[in-house]
Amino acid sequence: MSVPVEAVKLTELEGIDFLAVPVLATPTIGLAAGVLPSVSGIVVPTTIDAAWATTASFSAAPGSVFAIRSFEGPTLLLVGVGGGDAEGWRRFGATATRATSTGASLALVVPGGDAPAQEAATTGALLATYKFNTHRTTPERSIASLTVASSSRTGLERSVEAGRVIAEAVEFAKDLINEPPGHLSPSEMAKRSAARLKTSGPLTKVEVWEKARIEKERLGGLLGVAQGSAEPPRLVRGTYTPAKDTAKTRHVVLVGKGVTFDSGGLSLKTGAGMMTMKTDMSGAAVVLAALSACEALGVKVKVTAIAPMTENMPSGTAIRPGDVLTARNGKTMEILNTDAEGRIILADALCLGAELEPTTMIDVATLTGAQVVALGDIAAAYANDPALSSALFDAGALEGEHNWPMPLPPQFRSHIDSEIADMKNIGKTGVAGSISAALFLEEFVGSTTWAHLDIAGPGRSESDSGYQTRGGTAFSLRTLLRYLRQLR
Repeated sequence: MSVPVEAVKLTELEGIDFLAVPVLATPTIGLAAGVLPSVSGIVVPTTIDAAWATTASFSAAPGSVFAIRSFEGPTLLLVGVGGGDAEGWRRFGATATRATSTGASLALVVPGGDAPAQEAATTGALLATYKFNTHRTTPERSIASLTVASSSRTGLERSVEAGRVIAEAVEFAKDLINEPPGHLSPSEMAKRSAARLKTSGPLTKVEVWEKARIEKERLGGLLGVAQGSAEPPRLVRGTYTPAKDTAKTRHVVLVGKGVTFDSGGLSLKTGAGMMTMKTDMSGAAVVLAALSACEALGVKVKVTAIAPMTENMPSGTAIRPGDVLTARNGKTMEILNTDAEGRIILADALCLGAELEPTTMIDVATLTGAQVVALGDIAAAYANDPALSSALFDAGALEGEHNWPMPLPPQFRSHIDSEIADMKNIGKTGVAGSISAALFLEEFVGSTTWAHLDIAGPGRSESDSGYQTRGGTAFSLRTLLRYLRQLR
């Protein structure tokens, strides 16, 4: 992380510029348990007068903040945490960060012994500091440092470190997503991803497949989409194996769409439609970043990430509407719209994942405009197993990355019937577009327990809000980590 973070006991806190204390909204407005009456020389009010709060427009809801300036010592920030759930604590950290002056030091007061609150507050604060400064002559700045303080150090350092690891994984994914497409070719994305995974720890292994290996592995969908670009395709496959791996250890495969720029191919997008298409590799960035954090977070299950990477470009060698491609499992795909390319490269990756016979497989992709129309910034979640669907719904709710269970109606399978091949890559115009894309993907998972997250809408933000920053969001990364950490 660009912002250093440390964990200390409240009585050891000194030399900070801003001090954020949590205020609960229920049942009455008051300080969260464990806050001392005096911190770093500042007297902290133990109760909040309701009439004053109304006058000051301070509700103690997440995002609410009131600053008490001081001529000497730190500025006191009263920051709302709402009812005190994980999302409230993430927003507590983020709100405090945004209320702190640029270049100043910030200390968060968190409850002792509450690991989820400590972790969430750290994550939220660090996520709010994110700046993509790679191409700025004058970099945007944030706070200078973050200190997380509690009445007890028991477990505090571990919780703060977990929050830092999660935020760092999100930052890595966002850096990839926000990078201009001319700077992030498939080969460059594979290089950066592999470098990160190689430093994740001895239990994490990675390999990069170049075009010759991709041809040898019969990845016809990936090769077909890539043939219109001067940039050769790549596929990154990494695996984290827990130290106590046994024959009974669960194995989760994560698959992510990695189209580093999507012009639409010969089914060319409009100029406006292309403006944000550097983010079409968000799924790949998410699953690889999630994998990179597994070892540091002590995930108990085996995790494999598979990320096919390519550009989708128009040229004399590009696939044409009407062409037929053959996926790794031998199924043929009639390509009627070259702008529905994500499902084509995912077909091969899902085949590779299914061959590993995992316990569970989850793919993440900025896949369809239909998802945006239907759900906006809520991801569409498809699954062939109700328990998996429920687990992802719960994990997303806890992380503030909401997904909504969607159906896979078998009667809609006819929407992707082809006149000349096993299936076509688009459904009926204007009808259930996200569903038909999911049904297409289901053709390549076999009997594997599988879920598909369509993050086309929430994958990008147009503004800064709370712990979210404008640009790529790395949506669903924290959901995946929450899901993986709960497995045994």
